Amino acid sequence: MNRVSLIGRLTKDPELRYTPSNVATCSFTIAINRTFTNQDGQREADFIPIVIWRKQAENVKNYTKKGDLVAVEGRIQTRSYTANDNTKRYVTEVIADNVQFLTPKGGAQGSTMDNNFNDYQPVNNAPTMDLPEDPYADFGTNIELTDDLPF
Repeated sequence: MNRVSLIGRLTKDPELRYTPSNVATCSFTIAINRTFTNQDGQREADFIPIVIWRKQAENVKNYTKKGDLVAVEGRIQTRSYTANDNTKRYVTEVIADNVQFLTPKGGAQGSTMDNNFNDYQPVNNAPTMDLPEDPYADFGTNIELTDDLPF
């Protein structure tokens, strides 16, 4: 299975192009902060290239800009090409099926983003859901859960 879900901020405005047969394609890169710090105590980011096609490509171009937060669903694809200097180059990118815009329309993040992706602070006290009763009670038999895996 080749599926990926990512949430990150656009590192620059998306680039929209059209194929010779007039199919829209949009390329952009999102920055995703890592959840840990490096040896210097700073948080690093991964920069993931994204490609989306057709109507959604036009929507990404028209409704997002540098600094906007987006959610991307798609698949990882690798390809290669020969560069002008006759060397073979390899590219890994996400081919998006869906891009959701997470920055509110007219949001403050927008183009005022200063490219500092190292200010991520993880939430250590994520909410939990305490159930008032056993969710497995209606199954009629006891269910035993164990951490012992056969492999």
